[in-house]
Amino acid sequence: MEFNQNNSMLLQSVYPELKRLASIYMSRERAGHTLCPTALVNEAYLKMCSNQDIKSEDKQHFLAICGRCIRQVLVEHSRVKNALKRGGDRTFMTLNEEVCGNQRETARDIDIIALEEGLKRLECLDAVQVRIVELRFFSGMTIEEIAKLLALSESTIKRKWTMARAWLYKEIRQ
Repeated sequence: MEFNQNNSMLLQSVYPELKRLASIYMSRERAGHTLCPTALVNEAYLKMCSNQDIKSEDKQHFLAICGRCIRQVLVEHSRVKNALKRGGDRTFMTLNEEVCGNQRETARDIDIIALEEGLKRLECLDAVQVRIVELRFFSGMTIEEIAKLLALSESTIKRKWTMARAWLYKEIRQ
């Protein structure tokens, strides 16, 4: 992606939201985690700048790209940490609605690598569900925003989000 003036302005407009999401993610990490929210956002930014194939269409699409990069940074960081610890210190996060703005959901702590592996398996069954999880969990988008971005109805997004969460929960807990 050529980080032109337009993308620079987009980054400035979504930076506070990305920082908020990163703070939520990092608040669920173990004590002494080596990434802070600012570092997570900056690493995602660097990942975006290094990818020449990414083209953003608008603010929501740009936020979705940022969310995918955050997911990749968290997974890479966890894998490096696990390699250093020989698998003994996996990174756990919470897969819940709180990240997405709904406080009613009960938190479920999950292993970020197990989540990544589950998302890869789910992608073989339903790539749209994986995309919805990315957009809700890693980009913090609302059901309405996802429906608009993916050109699907809100009820379809809600149904697929619920199915994906249930499927991932079952897969990760096994």
